[in-house]
Amino acid sequence: MNHLNKVVLAAVIGFSFASVGSVAYAQQASASAAQAAMSDGEIKKVDKEAGKLTIKHGELKNLGMPGMTMVFKVQDPAMLDKVKQGDKVRFVADKVGGALTVTAIEAAK
Repeated sequence: MNHLNKVVLAAVIGFSFASVGSVAYAQQASASAAQAAMSDGEIKKVDKEAGKLTIKHGELKNLGMPGMTMVFKVQDPAMLDKVKQGDKVRFVADKVGGALTVTAIEAAK
């Protein structure tokens, strides 16, 4: 293998590792952003037919909204099976297609 081929090969390998590192960093940053956007709330109603949750929540910093009780769509209908009325949760709400939507939810610790 001549010198130029070795240099090109080394560059390709270097870029491959750099892009893998960038993807991992982007995923980690995204997960950190989701954790930062999480708000505390209490499930007031689960409406499986409509695919909605009524949540009494604290401030939704990522949306600039104060605490209140509101109805949200859920991004994934499986979320409705994870919660019940009275559950304390942490969740992320965002505008999806113009509708306020729960995009992530977990039991509060």
